[in-house]
Amino acid sequence: MQRLTLSALALAASLAPAAAHEFKAGPLVIDHPWSRATPAGASVGGGYLTIRNTSDKPDRLIGGTWGDGGKIEIHEMGMANGVMTMRPLPNGLLVPASGSVELKPGSYHIMMMGLKAPLKEGQSLKGTLVFENAGTVAVDYAVGPLGGPAPAAHQHTGH
Repeated sequence: MQRLTLSALALAASLAPAAAHEFKAGPLVIDHPWSRATPAGASVGGGYLTIRNTSDKPDRLIGGTWGDGGKIEIHEMGMANGVMTMRPLPNGLLVPASGSVELKPGSYHIMMMGLKAPLKEGQSLKGTLVFENAGTVAVDYAVGPLGGPAPAAHQHTGH
């Protein structure tokens, strides 16, 4: 009976989601960086994540890299007079003190510039994020399906 219970526990543990896909930079916690697969010929990709600030001082996401040194830009999408607009944020994105900011499709996001090959579903893409105060942090973007939602967090290990 005890052997059966241990086997059942082992099976349950293997089916449970792994630790959250998160990274830390000082007081900042970067939750589940992800991207979408891109079609052949695309020269840009999008990056999404949530940044939580556990400090009583604001910080600012000001840049970073993806892959082998490709550049990122921080962008904002929104509606203006019934038209979807997108613009770079040259001064970066404020992460409020004791608050958070979500980068997601149709809103704030990271643009991965100069893709040389398509991003493929299931791929993990290494990169960095650079913050005004917290400095540079290495992250891994999980690549989900083209046009789809974020990949499940259980596909990745926590950091």
